[in-house]
Amino acid sequence: MDLALPPPDDPRRSAVRSWLADHPDPTPRQLAEAGYVAPHWPVPWGQGADPVTQLVIDDELRSAGVHRPDNPIGIGWAGPTLIHAGSDAQKERYLLPLLAGEEMWCQLFSEPGAGSDLASLTTRAVRDGDEWVVTGQKVWTSYAHVAQFGILLARTDPDAPKHRGISYFVCPMDAPGVTVRPLVDMTGAHTFNEVFLDDVRLPAANLVGEPGDGWTLAKVTLGNERVSLSGAGALWGMGPTADDLVGLARRSGGVADPLLRDRLARVWIEGEVLRLLRLRLVSSAVAGRQPGPEASVRKALADDHGQHVMDLARDLAGARALLDGTGPFAEPVDGDGAPGHAWPESIWAYGFLFARALTIGGGTSEVQRNIIAERTLGLPHDPAVA
Repeated sequence: MDLALPPPDDPRRSAVRSWLADHPDPTPRQLAEAGYVAPHWPVPWGQGADPVTQLVIDDELRSAGVHRPDNPIGIGWAGPTLIHAGSDAQKERYLLPLLAGEEMWCQLFSEPGAGSDLASLTTRAVRDGDEWVVTGQKVWTSYAHVAQFGILLARTDPDAPKHRGISYFVCPMDAPGVTVRPLVDMTGAHTFNEVFLDDVRLPAANLVGEPGDGWTLAKVTLGNERVSLSGAGALWGMGPTADDLVGLARRSGGVADPLLRDRLARVWIEGEVLRLLRLRLVSSAVAGRQPGPEASVRKALADDHGQHVMDLARDLAGARALLDGTGPFAEPVDGDGAPGHAWPESIWAYGFLFARALTIGGGTSEVQRNIIAERTLGLPHDPAVA
């Protein structure tokens, strides 16, 4: 694959620019209807774009200052699973509002006793006529306090082996019996929540796939989650990149300390390796293949990389790092389109604290390395605990 982006006169660039000329300030709905929110998704929700075309669209939207809707769990995780296994009615109901950011989504998977060992979940769903009655507790649920819907795993057959008795549902977050309580992290922000489900009644039409398909579909979701959480930004695909940090250093006059210069070179190289791995993942998606162990490889590398970037940013700040809201350099650099110009100083201080979560959320680094060892390298499973 030629990894260089096409030149300015490439027809794919011209098509995006022509659309932007007709929509100079596009709404989220217009972006979704044009297939520009998730270009690699199949038509009519995306454009079925190949990896290079997707990068071209990203580049043109970024150059025009156009931001896609913010709905990371919906677009990154729920949507691909609904495309994979959802009914026509579910796709029609959920996908376009999800892409437009009109309806936020969360993921109701982890439980107090079932985090990394997700198949041990105890939340129950019992069939009652045309409804399922759900009882249980979920934890570390990002955006549950603002989400309209959640993708929910619940045990529907307690007598089946633990991986086979789980089903996958769409859960309205305003349904009677759903209670959301905040979990404030050390950044002082409120992203995580615990969710209590007390006799929540879900219509049978909210089941995705067939009863007992939950574990198979969860693997689809988690594979896409690991792709989504390891995008370009250093904070689970969001926020500044290593290239942004290097750009700030360059435009601030460089770095005198040879050890810090070496670390800058290292994080930039890590960022390039991750960019190329991301192209492989996008290529797999375009070819119709579900994300495999390579998604775990990239996430495991990206999580460590995010911590490296944010740790280095604080070290570059020196003694100023003791002050909240400070960036890596004493004087902010005005934007001119170069890497790093768009990020306020406060994002670096926030990122340093938030980066502690990177190697835990979305599947711990230990879990990712087990997946790589067992599914890619063919090593034996961990011995069973007596």
